[in-house]
Amino acid sequence: MKILGKATSINVRKVLWTCAELNIDYEREDWGAGFQSTSQESFLQLNPNAMVPVIVDDGFVLWESNAICRYLSSKAGDGRLLPADPRARALVEQWMDWQAGELNNSWRYAFMALVRESKAHRDPELIQAGCREWNRHIGMLDAHLAASGPYAVGAQFSLADVVLGLSVHRWLLTPMDRPHYCAVEAYYQRLAPRPGFAAYCRHDVP
Repeated sequence: MKILGKATSINVRKVLWTCAELNIDYEREDWGAGFQSTSQESFLQLNPNAMVPVIVDDGFVLWESNAICRYLSSKAGDGRLLPADPRARALVEQWMDWQAGELNNSWRYAFMALVRESKAHRDPELIQAGCREWNRHIGMLDAHLAASGPYAVGAQFSLADVVLGLSVHRWLLTPMDRPHYCAVEAYYQRLAPRPGFAAYCRHDVP
């Protein structure tokens, strides 16, 4: 299997961490800002959105990081990361979809301003609003973790924790004021010993 995407991308790191959990062998090519351009026609033929990651698995092409993680877990997993039971699986996917939609949309403007230092994201009020919404969403996760148990869907580590763990890492490394969320901080420390976390949830890359 080949993974197209630079290792510093948070969405690529989702896939790499998933591969580590499943002991999947792969080759990776650097694509994205600073490397091969995703606007090249050869890449656009694989993903018309011109975004990483993309996988090519024995001729099968797939993009969108959460979809890739689900595919890999269904193909190579034993039900540990993505359960076969419909209700248990739905809970994992619920938190993955929340991460990709609600949580990501809450931090987008603030992250582009404070980390990427984008000139197009310089409005102080929008930055402040973004930080406030980002903190509010992490607060939702904190309340859930305090009630649910050690991981996103209870006692068992799952794909939801891969995507949420990387999101918490990004929140912690962004230079902004943030509340002290005890359950989230304990969760982050709980994830830290996992080899996939150590390898791909890098302390210097939000």
